[in-house]
Amino acid sequence: MKRFIADRKLFIRRLFLIILDALFINLASFLALMIRFDFRISQVPTNYSEAVLSYVFINTLLTIGIFAVFRLYNSLWKYAGIDELTNILFACVTAGAVQLTAMHFFLKVHVPRSFYPLSTLFLLLFVTLGRFFYRYVRRLSRRNFGVVKERIMVIGAGEAGSYIIREITSSVYINGSVVCAIDDDKNKLGSYIQGVKVVGDRTKILESVEKYEITNIIISIPSASQKTIRQILEVCKQTNCKLKILPGMYQLINEDISITKLRDVEIDDLLGRDPVKIDMDEVMGYVSGKVILVTGGGGSIGSELCRQLAGHKPKHLIILDIYENNAYSIEQELKNTHPELNLTVLIASVRNTKRIHMIMDRFRPEIIYHAAAHKHVPLMEASPNEAIKNNVGGTYKMAMAAHLFGVKKFILISSDKAVNPTNVMGASKRICELIIQSFQKKSDTEFVAVRFGNVLGSNGSVIPLFKEQILRGGPVTVTHPDIIRYFMIIPEAVSLVLQAGAYAKGGEIFVLDMGEPVRIADLAENLIRLSGYEPGRDIEIEYTGLRPGEKLYEELLMDEEGLTTTANKLIYIGKQMDIDADDFLTKVLELDNAAKEEAEDIRERIIALIPTYHPENAGAESGNSDKTAMTYVAASKE
Repeated sequence: MKRFIADRKLFIRRLFLIILDALFINLASFLALMIRFDFRISQVPTNYSEAVLSYVFINTLLTIGIFAVFRLYNSLWKYAGIDELTNILFACVTAGAVQLTAMHFFLKVHVPRSFYPLSTLFLLLFVTLGRFFYRYVRRLSRRNFGVVKERIMVIGAGEAGSYIIREITSSVYINGSVVCAIDDDKNKLGSYIQGVKVVGDRTKILESVEKYEITNIIISIPSASQKTIRQILEVCKQTNCKLKILPGMYQLINEDISITKLRDVEIDDLLGRDPVKIDMDEVMGYVSGKVILVTGGGGSIGSELCRQLAGHKPKHLIILDIYENNAYSIEQELKNTHPELNLTVLIASVRNTKRIHMIMDRFRPEIIYHAAAHKHVPLMEASPNEAIKNNVGGTYKMAMAAHLFGVKKFILISSDKAVNPTNVMGASKRICELIIQSFQKKSDTEFVAVRFGNVLGSNGSVIPLFKEQILRGGPVTVTHPDIIRYFMIIPEAVSLVLQAGAYAKGGEIFVLDMGEPVRIADLAENLIRLSGYEPGRDIEIEYTGLRPGEKLYEELLMDEEGLTTTANKLIYIGKQMDIDADDFLTKVLELDNAAKEEAEDIRERIIALIPTYHPENAGAESGNSDKTAMTYVAASKE
């Protein structure tokens, strides 16, 4: 029914255009003849008027046919622009040439020589005015008759900004109007873009918001760095305006700029760090043409790994996950986006040795990305044996399988919570790191780990929770006013994992310089402001207390670990620990068996294996968090 209605509206619109053009065609001919005789009908010779009348029907049909060839009935008035104006010009000139040829040479009809250029000129004028008049009237009515509710400021008066302003002006779906523009280019100050004045640079944002009563701000600078965007957002968040942003430069290159491409400003826009850059040739060099297995491939990190790997032409991509819904979701997505991909999706647990060995024997993967793990700190505090069974036992079994079946590279996804852990999840991840370093000493497989902080937007992360709480009207819950975390976005985390595989020699723990840590309370306040509300007035922030096993701060490096640099200056390597591999792995198996027996003293057993695990320090404020953060940053720059 919707399609029928849409097709009917399109037919009526085109029919109306054809009828209107028929009137324009004949009006142009009439005026071209009348102007030659000073608009005095009595002075027009009868043979001239009869000649024009005899050609009316043919002229109308031919001209409308020419207009159809030039697609004048396929454009929408509200989007009329330079391209359509060019089409109108060529169509009218062609129609004038055809009129001259048909009347003068074929039909031998005689009219004044000025008739043909005047007729063409009038036709061009009428058709152009007809196409653009609707757009002008609509824009005028929206600005002057109280229809507009949203008053919009566009930051960035370049090509992207011009596209956005034009779309807002012509869109029937946006109840607003662009009233001013901001740009740091001093040459643009005072100039107009699509009829909108550039009123100043970024220092004028707050002043202009108040002066022009701005309700919405659109940031349209696709070429700007993350640092520049953050600086602008730091100013914009002082207003109560709703913010949207044009995501990236590629849309400008592809001429894919429209209102639909605008997104809400996300909290990662304020992280203060440009995205990690990776050498795609290095990544392609070791994954292209390879059989690759991703455990936990349906999770936040695992699924993004699969997306990026799919674009690097692996010989065979195998996704393994215990949760069928996650596995099915990424399978359907990759089938749609990469139909050429040789893809296998398997349901299996990394705890099941026999199942894992059957998979390894059948598919013979050359690279394994091990992302399968329990990661939620409070849940693992309540079920510590499950954390050991899945994280420790699963990693041991996957590493052993990689060793036995001759896998070339094994990359473990680790966490900053593995450093001086105060919770079972972090301790289990530290054990996993030592497992892969132990296997490195006895295997030809290259075992490495990649350690990073919190991932924005992942399942269970703080940002989706904050957004949901804001939508409900609050309060937004934060565990402690001083709690800080390192943050990155999912594509960055995966980029690091991919390039770590290229750098891997065996035994390394790769660490990302993630910039300055961020206070969770600041994230909450920023997200409330970016949603158009005032913290403490519209949306309350409620402090609930640290959860079991939670620290005020996370670290990315242990005291005994040093840092060496890589070709990517934001990626560092922590040195390998000197451990007795056989003894350690024996104790790992003992710990796993104890967890299977549901040992009640599992925490004590973890401490015996990992002396840096101090559950009693969770939430303790001994050791200054700022000092720890600065120690890492300083170390990473040495």
